[in-house]
Amino acid sequence: MELYLMQHGRPLPEAEDPERRLSPDGQIEVRTTARAMKNLGILPDLILASPKARARETAEIVADTLGYDLNKIAIHQEFKPLSPPSESVAVLKGYRSANRILVVGHLPSVAEIVSYLVAGVPGLKIHFKMAGLCALATSDLSPGSAELLWHLWPEHLLLIAR
Repeated sequence: MELYLMQHGRPLPEAEDPERRLSPDGQIEVRTTARAMKNLGILPDLILASPKARARETAEIVADTLGYDLNKIAIHQEFKPLSPPSESVAVLKGYRSANRILVVGHLPSVAEIVSYLVAGVPGLKIHFKMAGLCALATSDLSPGSAELLWHLWPEHLLLIAR
């Protein structure tokens, strides 16, 4: 299985929008990441997202750019900001038949999922940036079973998106 983890795009300040939807800059960053994914041939079988507005919007922009049906985005509480990686991975195990999964979430949870799957424990320092993307390969989603394929920040993705 190829597993892609993405932090949501830059949100509006909480004082301006309590739901913290994506800012105009955040929308641009997410579109750039989505174009980079398209250029790399990354077309997920499944897109999963946190229920928070900024993650849902990020997933929708990526889905739209990649031609993925917006109605098929699966929303799970287990991808919220402080969800334990074991709970997030338990959700992923329910989708083992998918070959390519994109998870759109938050810090620290996306970094903790990477740490859990690659190192076998949470806490490995993985520096995500908003609209950044990480790729893993794993056969069984057990702790320590994944291989880190690459980890790209928005400035890298911008070069790929051109």
